[in-house]
Amino acid sequence: MAQSFSDPQWTGSVGYTHLDSGDQSLGAVTGRVGAKLSRYIGVEGEASFGVKDEDVTIGGVDGTVEHEYDAALYAVGSVPVSENFELFGRVGYGTTSIKADVAGVTASEDGESLNYGAGANYFFDGQNGLRADWTRRDFTDDQGGEIDTYGLSFVRRF
Repeated sequence: MAQSFSDPQWTGSVGYTHLDSGDQSLGAVTGRVGAKLSRYIGVEGEASFGVKDEDVTIGGVDGTVEHEYDAALYAVGSVPVSENFELFGRVGYGTTSIKADVAGVTASEDGESLNYGAGANYFFDGQNGLRADWTRRDFTDDQGGEIDTYGLSFVRRF
Protein backbone atom coordinates (compact mmCIF):
# COMPACT_ATOMS: atom_id res chain seq x y z
CA MET A 1 0.00 0.00 0.00
CA ALA A 2 1.53 3.32 -1.02
CA GLN A 3 1.63 6.16 1.47
CA SER A 4 1.98 9.87 0.90
CA PHE A 5 1.98 13.08 2.90
CA SER A 6 -1.77 13.38 2.31
CA ASP A 7 -2.47 9.70 3.17
CA PRO A 8 0.04 8.43 5.77
CA GLN A 9 -0.02 4.96 7.32
CA TRP A 10 -0.79 5.40 11.05
CA THR A 11 0.49 3.25 13.91
CA GLY A 12 -0.13 3.24 17.63
CA SER A 13 1.69 1.39 20.37
CA VAL A 14 1.60 0.89 24.11
CA GLY A 15 4.19 -0.86 26.23
CA TYR A 16 6.74 -0.84 29.02
CA THR A 17 9.93 1.24 28.99
CA HIS A 18 12.89 0.63 31.31
CA LEU A 19 14.91 3.80 32.06
CA ASP A 20 18.54 3.27 33.12
CA SER A 21 20.69 6.23 34.18
CA GLY A 22 23.41 4.11 35.76
CA ASP A 23 22.40 5.34 39.23
CA GLN A 24 18.69 4.64 39.02
CA SER A 25 16.55 2.03 37.29
CA LEU A 26 13.00 3.24 36.68
CA GLY A 27 10.02 2.01 34.67
CA ALA A 28 7.24 3.64 32.67
CA VAL A 29 4.21 2.88 30.53
CA THR A 30 4.74 4.43 27.10
CA GLY A 31 2.24 5.27 24.37
CA ARG A 32 3.13 6.30 20.82
CA VAL A 33 1.38 7.53 17.70
CA GLY A 34 3.26 7.47 14.42
CA ALA A 35 2.67 8.32 10.78
CA LYS A 36 4.68 6.80 7.91
CA LEU A 37 4.86 9.49 5.27
CA SER A 38 6.60 7.20 2.78
CA ARG A 39 8.01 3.69 2.80
CA TYR A 40 11.18 4.94 4.54
CA ILE A 41 10.32 8.18 6.37
CA GLY A 42 7.92 8.90 9.22
CA VAL A 43 7.28 10.85 12.40
CA GLU A 44 6.15 9.78 15.86
CA GLY A 45 5.23 11.26 19.19
CA GLU A 46 5.49 9.48 22.51
CA ALA A 47 4.50 10.06 26.11
CA SER A 48 5.28 8.02 29.22
CA PHE A 49 4.37 8.04 32.88
CA GLY A 50 6.30 6.31 35.64
CA VAL A 51 5.16 3.03 37.19
CA LYS A 52 8.36 1.71 38.84
CA ASP A 53 10.25 3.77 41.42
CA GLU A 54 13.76 3.26 42.78
CA ASP A 55 14.58 3.16 46.50
CA VAL A 56 17.65 5.24 47.37
CA THR A 57 19.71 6.08 50.44
CA ILE A 58 21.23 9.55 50.65
CA GLY A 59 23.36 10.38 53.66
CA GLY A 60 21.96 7.39 55.54
CA VAL A 61 18.35 8.50 54.92
CA ASP A 62 16.03 6.35 52.82
CA GLY A 63 13.91 7.77 50.02
CA THR A 64 12.59 7.17 46.51
CA VAL A 65 13.26 8.43 43.01
CA GLU A 66 10.42 8.28 40.51
CA HIS A 67 9.89 9.00 36.85
CA GLU A 68 6.94 11.39 36.66
CA TYR A 69 6.55 11.74 32.88
CA ASP A 70 8.28 12.33 29.58
CA ALA A 71 7.21 13.40 26.10
CA ALA A 72 9.10 13.53 22.80
CA LEU A 73 8.74 14.00 19.04
CA TYR A 74 10.86 12.05 16.52
CA ALA A 75 11.75 11.82 12.84
CA VAL A 76 11.90 8.13 11.97
CA GLY A 77 13.73 6.36 9.16
CA SER A 78 12.78 2.73 8.52
CA VAL A 79 14.07 -0.11 6.37
CA PRO A 80 11.57 -2.86 5.51
CA VAL A 81 13.34 -6.23 5.76
CA SER A 82 10.20 -8.21 4.83
CA GLU A 83 6.48 -7.55 4.64
CA ASN A 84 6.12 -8.03 8.40
CA PHE A 85 9.55 -7.00 9.76
CA GLU A 86 11.23 -3.59 9.71
CA LEU A 87 14.23 -1.93 11.33
CA PHE A 88 14.13 1.75 12.26
CA GLY A 89 16.24 4.58 13.57
CA ARG A 90 14.92 7.75 15.12
CA VAL A 91 16.12 11.16 16.27
CA GLY A 92 14.15 13.75 18.21
CA TYR A 93 13.74 16.11 21.11
CA GLY A 94 12.02 15.51 24.43
CA THR A 95 11.44 16.48 28.02
CA THR A 96 11.67 14.28 31.13
CA SER A 97 10.56 14.92 34.71
CA ILE A 98 12.08 13.01 37.66
CA LYS A 99 11.05 13.44 41.32
CA ALA A 100 12.99 12.48 44.46
CA ASP A 101 11.52 12.22 47.96
CA VAL A 102 14.00 11.82 50.84
CA ALA A 103 13.07 12.31 54.51
CA GLY A 104 9.90 14.18 53.56
CA VAL A 105 11.74 16.63 51.29
CA THR A 106 10.61 16.47 47.67
CA ALA A 107 12.53 17.80 44.68
CA SER A 108 11.65 17.62 41.00
CA GLU A 109 13.99 17.99 38.06
CA ASP A 110 12.88 18.57 34.48
CA GLY A 111 15.33 18.10 31.64
CA GLU A 112 15.25 18.75 27.90
CA SER A 113 17.08 16.18 25.78
CA LEU A 114 18.25 15.32 22.30
CA ASN A 115 17.16 11.73 21.71
CA TYR A 116 18.33 9.08 19.26
CA GLY A 117 17.80 5.36 18.99
CA ALA A 118 17.02 2.25 16.97
CA GLY A 119 14.64 -0.66 17.04
CA ALA A 120 12.52 -3.15 15.16
CA ASN A 121 8.85 -3.87 14.49
CA TYR A 122 7.57 -7.37 13.81
CA PHE A 123 3.96 -7.71 12.67
CA PHE A 124 2.25 -11.09 13.20
CA ASP A 125 -0.58 -10.52 10.75
CA GLY A 126 0.21 -7.26 8.94
CA GLN A 127 -1.62 -5.13 11.54
CA ASN A 128 -0.68 -6.36 15.03
CA GLY A 129 2.85 -6.84 16.25
CA LEU A 130 5.67 -6.18 18.69
CA ARG A 131 8.12 -3.31 18.85
CA ALA A 132 11.50 -3.43 20.61
CA ASP A 133 13.61 -0.27 20.85
CA TRP A 134 16.55 1.45 22.52
CA THR A 135 16.79 5.23 22.87
CA ARG A 136 19.45 7.44 24.44
CA ARG A 137 18.41 10.77 25.95
CA ASP A 138 21.31 13.25 26.07
CA PHE A 139 20.24 16.05 28.38
CA THR A 140 21.07 19.58 27.26
CA ASP A 141 20.86 21.40 30.61
CA ASP A 142 23.76 22.43 32.87
CA GLN A 143 23.88 19.06 34.67
CA GLY A 144 23.90 17.17 31.37
CA GLY A 145 23.85 13.43 31.74
CA GLU A 146 22.10 10.74 29.81
CA ILE A 147 19.51 8.02 30.21
CA ASP A 148 19.22 4.87 28.13
CA THR A 149 15.72 3.50 27.62
CA TYR A 150 14.73 0.00 26.51
CA GLY A 151 11.17 -0.62 25.43
CA LEU A 152 8.89 -3.49 24.47
CA SER A 153 5.45 -2.60 23.09
CA PHE A 154 2.38 -3.91 21.34
CA VAL A 155 2.05 -2.03 18.03
CA ARG A 156 -0.91 -1.76 15.64
CA ARG A 157 -1.14 -0.43 12.09
CA PHE A 158 -4.31 1.45 11.20
